[in-house]
Amino acid sequence: MTALNKTFPPFRALALIALLGLAPQLQGCFPLIAGGAGATALALDDRRTVGAQTEDKEIDLRGESRVNDRFGDKVHINVTSFNRNVLLTGEASDAAAKAQIEKIVREIPNVRGVVNEIQVAGVSSYSSRGNDTYITSKVKARFIDNSGGFSANHVKVVTEGGVVYLLGLVTRKEAEAAAEIARTTGGVQKVVRVFEYIEAPPK
Repeated sequence: MTALNKTFPPFRALALIALLGLAPQLQGCFPLIAGGAGATALALDDRRTVGAQTEDKEIDLRGESRVNDRFGDKVHINVTSFNRNVLLTGEASDAAAKAQIEKIVREIPNVRGVVNEIQVAGVSSYSSRGNDTYITSKVKARFIDNSGGFSANHVKVVTEGGVVYLLGLVTRKEAEAAAEIARTTGGVQKVVRVFEYIEAPPK
């Protein structure tokens, strides 16, 4: 009898050998597990209900899909839903297209309201969108480092053409702190508040 069999009964020895053989493949799973835990923590810190979070994702996907089906690359539109209230940003060729896009999004199930900030203009360049992404990352980083008494997870940031839009379920004090941080971030041309205000953070 081998040393392994003396230490473990046959079926346990086989299980151990199988586990050791799978070790290299399992190593890639640990980041996924950690990532899943991180995502769960973020979801728990969100003031929206889990149902609202799920519906917001569905609204984003359906909105952009339906707009793309109707207009294709003739427009550049971002659909951002937060607590079922939708912010529309981007560019449309004319006022009629802007109105039609809003109508399309309003007809999506569970949408409570629409803030239409679409600009009647030519489609933005990729370099302009890259700059907007950079501004968003800077604002978010400053939110994380802030000492203004609000969680960065409670404020969503959208940037279009250097204009920063802030969404979230926040108190007036939190809104002021977030807006001030965004306003004083390099590259920001303007800050637009699209907050839904609450009296006090839910317990």
